Amino acid sequence: MQRFRRLTGMAVSLALAGVAMPLTSGLFAATPSAASVNAGSIAIGYENNGADPSIISVANKYFQREMGRDVRLKLFTSGPAALTSLASGQLPFMCGLGMPPVIAAIAQGVPLQVVFNQERYTKDAGLVVKSSSGIKSVAGLAGKSVGLVIGSQSSFELATYAKQAGLNLSSVRLVNLTPPELQSAWSTGRIEAAVVWDPVYDFLVTHGGRILMDDSKLPVTATSFNICVANKSFASKHPAVAKAFVKALGDGDNFLQSHRSAAMRVMAKAAGISVATAKIEIAGYQIYSVADQATRAVLGTSPATSAKSGTAQSLLNNWKALYNAGTITVKPPKSTGAFVNPSYAK
Repeated sequence: MQRFRRLTGMAVSLALAGVAMPLTSGLFAATPSAASVNAGSIAIGYENNGADPSIISVANKYFQREMGRDVRLKLFTSGPAALTSLASGQLPFMCGLGMPPVIAAIAQGVPLQVVFNQERYTKDAGLVVKSSSGIKSVAGLAGKSVGLVIGSQSSFELATYAKQAGLNLSSVRLVNLTPPELQSAWSTGRIEAAVVWDPVYDFLVTHGGRILMDDSKLPVTATSFNICVANKSFASKHPAVAKAFVKALGDGDNFLQSHRSAAMRVMAKAAGISVATAKIEIAGYQIYSVADQATRAVLGTSPATSAKSGTAQSLLNNWKALYNAGTITVKPPKSTGAFVNPSYAK
């Protein structure tokens, strides 16, 4: 989730900002399961969005267990930072993305499909202002410095909050920062407000911040999700690998449901947060299981019906909002069903 600067031409031109991250020592060795596939030496990208089931799959090495020992995990600081790798085809799978970076990539011809909707943000992302800033409402952002990851879900969120408040975003000083940079800028006083997600969201709230808006205020038809995408060409050629990828994500959710206390410790260690914070963060999500994926509310019951799914509708409405705001120049299609595929979750 794990989120308005200028999106024009940002997708493929962004320099790759991801760095390899050693895997957190998990509770289980990466011993292939009986139904595992050998995906070979491929990379799976992910973000640290704080406590969520996908970080369990990373920490407990479920991707290696389901997809083979040679699978590599690559950490990115934000969705836009991963777009170069996604565009080049070097990254067949990526998790923890918000809608805007996925839309930006698709609009520029990158063959992506949403194959797993991880969770819906309710309380784990939003607009935080410094208590000392004097900002009492969204309209009060005029003339203030607001930090966010431009081109991420934060761009859509801020645009939505501004529209609801009748605020012209041209009156706001927008500062494009990665989440770690945003945290530092908050501490040094460079910014007076921020739109961000966990774990930085919680840091700001506990370090002199006050929540002005959160994602529960977003329209149901254009809500904020963390999603996993696959390169459509790769997944269609290797459906067993795509299914194993989805299964590994499901393993993380199963561990959370079956071993709640242990899961909190695993997520806290992997995300670099306290167990208490992990509990707060996980409560701010509506989490989707593998079984939830092939339902109308999530990805749709089949590729033929995916256009009517909650994910596709949110994808389309995000696209319309970003296009109307001028941050994406490619007109939204009539349907985004082609970019949502529930078949690998069956």
